[in-house]
Amino acid sequence: MVTGEEIAQVPLFASLSAADRQRLSQACADIRLAAGEHAVHEGEDRALFVVLEGRIEAAKVVDGIERVLGERLPGAIFGEVPITLGTSFPSGFRAAEPSRVMKIEAPAYYAVAAAAPDVVLTVGTLARERIGGLQGVAAEPPKPRAHLLGHRWDAACSDLRRFLDRNQITFEWITPDGSDAVAHWGGDLPPDSDLPALRAGGKTLVRPRLRDVAELLGLQSRASAEEYDAVIVGAGPAGLAAAVYGASEGLRTIVIEREAPGGQAGSSSRIENYLGFPAGVSGDELSKRALQQARRLGAEILVTRAITGLEPSTRTVRLDGGDELRGRTIILATGVTWRHLAIPGIEPLVGKGIFYGAARSEAASTHGLDIHIIGAGNSAGQAALFFANHARTVTLVCRGDALEKSMSQYLVDQVRRKSNIVIKLGAEVAAVHGDAKLEAVDISDRATGTATHCTSGGLFIFIGADADTAWLPPEIALDSRGYLLTGADLAASGRWSRDRDPYLLETSVPGIFASGDVRFSPVKRVAAAVGEGSMAIAFVHQYLRSEQ
Repeated sequence: MVTGEEIAQVPLFASLSAADRQRLSQACADIRLAAGEHAVHEGEDRALFVVLEGRIEAAKVVDGIERVLGERLPGAIFGEVPITLGTSFPSGFRAAEPSRVMKIEAPAYYAVAAAAPDVVLTVGTLARERIGGLQGVAAEPPKPRAHLLGHRWDAACSDLRRFLDRNQITFEWITPDGSDAVAHWGGDLPPDSDLPALRAGGKTLVRPRLRDVAELLGLQSRASAEEYDAVIVGAGPAGLAAAVYGASEGLRTIVIEREAPGGQAGSSSRIENYLGFPAGVSGDELSKRALQQARRLGAEILVTRAITGLEPSTRTVRLDGGDELRGRTIILATGVTWRHLAIPGIEPLVGKGIFYGAARSEAASTHGLDIHIIGAGNSAGQAALFFANHARTVTLVCRGDALEKSMSQYLVDQVRRKSNIVIKLGAEVAAVHGDAKLEAVDISDRATGTATHCTSGGLFIFIGADADTAWLPPEIALDSRGYLLTGADLAASGRWSRDRDPYLLETSVPGIFASGDVRFSPVKRVAAAVGEGSMAIAFVHQYLRSEQ
């Protein structure tokens, strides 16, 4: 424990009486850290720390790159900003070498402040200085990790923008017809036949595959081993939750994602009803935090890798490119894919003004335009609210006669309050028009059949989703709509062959589990997916114990 004599050596507490120092020594924590170990992570609750031995670095991730903001030596404090303002930590603090720190929780700090008001003045002064330094970091223009050159209505360029955005890579998008394109690109522009082109780290890729982009930017696309305790397929909320709990509990864990982490939830502009976020949280931010947490705990996250096959008897997954991985257990968290709209001529315009789902990277493309969104669920409502801050008008086209039947009430209220959102009930998009890009849509009144021709700068489609299970072998049981059967539903189907009952999230193949939207269940919520992802790890442990 920290002694009163050690506290007396800290300049901040020099004015404390011997009795107050003794009380503080009994209330504080004595923490010893190995090099690289964090005393506190960014976003954790307020507390005040004092460095007793070693050296502590302040580190913060800015635009995907970790930056060391400063250091604290013995006698120095950190945490003065959150303890003064009552906020969470704006940056993390880790040991640069073996170190020892003293942690003072908020109640103990306030007890000290009552006994020695000059402590509050000193901490407040330090907090103001630190805030100024953080403002300097925030004001410094971030350098993009990549430069992307491509035409606005090129579907391949659109896919690259979405991929970079979803993988939290800062980039500058340059259009070849821009007046300053040569200056921003840093040299002569490649010919149109080589577009889109991407430059990063001194290298240039032309018409690149997503995997080539991932490798250039340092994203993991290859496994470090051939066998894992848990192979998780899909990096949506369920898959990332399973990765966090699996890695934290000592399982060798790998996640395989064919595009970018986050799943459908990752493209949600605002999730208002997720527990613990009173002001709401964007799907992008939630995915970012989960991804950082999973990696910090030791999980491997592979991106741009698709699974071409699964051998149930050996629990072996085959990846595109010929790689094979074996899992002692497998967790299927592939989620769902957006259902496509059956309108003649729509597919050639996908990525050229027509999109399934919504990506934040498309916001700039809608600035000042009239756009249309098809759907009446929460995803459509969230997209309407997001794009309403960029587009001139947003028209929400719904087949039904009331939003309340399929959209959460809080979203309905917010959508109706937005002056530039137009709601068309009992309507559907009957036709799309455009050659190089989307130019207009025809909206039909379902009751009268009357169609209205509307100029459109973007069409975003949210008409439901289907389970992503077509690639699975027949040994894994599905319901009539393609969702994975597990637990009691599996037992009732007659597809379970073992003497014991299947675990709640276990599929028809023992040791292969399912969680999230891909599983047959009436509940399709982010919180439910996260819960099932964590629960799947509990069943993994039970299965592994039973097989020993």
